[in-house]
Amino acid sequence: MNRRMPIAVASVSFGALIFAAWLAPEHLGQITPELALKGPLEVGPFGTDTRGRSLVDYATQGAAVVALPALSAGILVGLFGVLGGLLRCLGSERVNAAIQWFSEIVGALPRMVVILVVALLLPREHRSLFPLAWTWALLAAPGAMDEAASVAERLGGSRFVEALRAHGYSARRIFLVHVVGYNLRPVVVRQGAETMMHVVFLEIALSYLALAENQPSFTHADSLKSWADLLKLGYPSLIPSLDYNSGHALWLALGLLGLVAVMSIAIGRAARAR
Repeated sequence: MNRRMPIAVASVSFGALIFAAWLAPEHLGQITPELALKGPLEVGPFGTDTRGRSLVDYATQGAAVVALPALSAGILVGLFGVLGGLLRCLGSERVNAAIQWFSEIVGALPRMVVILVVALLLPREHRSLFPLAWTWALLAAPGAMDEAASVAERLGGSRFVEALRAHGYSARRIFLVHVVGYNLRPVVVRQGAETMMHVVFLEIALSYLALAENQPSFTHADSLKSWADLLKLGYPSLIPSLDYNSGHALWLALGLLGLVAVMSIAIGRAARAR
């Protein structure tokens, strides 16, 4: 199986996201009214907003808002998936019952309602995407644990572990190499990558909701801009009667979302099983 292309695409897209977050300035550039709503051909590389500020700052600040929270949420879901698969390999009825109870309780919660409640409970001066991303990861954990447990069950569960022990393998090699490395890896990596994408889309949805209601952002400080600001700036260009020349902002926002989606798919394919 050739994994070079997915690995290359995943590395480039993930590196671009992290690099953009690293370049993000604390504040937007200087206001230049005469350069308002200029396209990429007039003011490179992505054009300007209604005040003549470069959209590069929008892109990099939006990346800074989502990069680390999305990565931490993906890692957290992956760890939950590993835990679910390893616990299934123990073959304990009590442990399996506890996992089933946790999955049913958490899985029954309406995700968006819980996210909105957490967002409203956060103090305004401490609002960040991290608590919301971790909450989303916790709500997504039952699905990851169930899928990883199903993989471990098809593998043989405790019988597979006992068979490898009979061949003289150490517990570290059995669980870390054969169970996690060879069999659970495709599941937990894909689940983590999908969670990263979901957190990015969640941030854009919450930020757009706040912008539409003229409210402070739920996910970042007021001095920062989200990719939702690009969508809000660009969508009027779809209405011909408005004659609003902001299509370049819309295309930039869609391109950034496409980059995140491609990154998620590429990471999952790079880790898939043979």
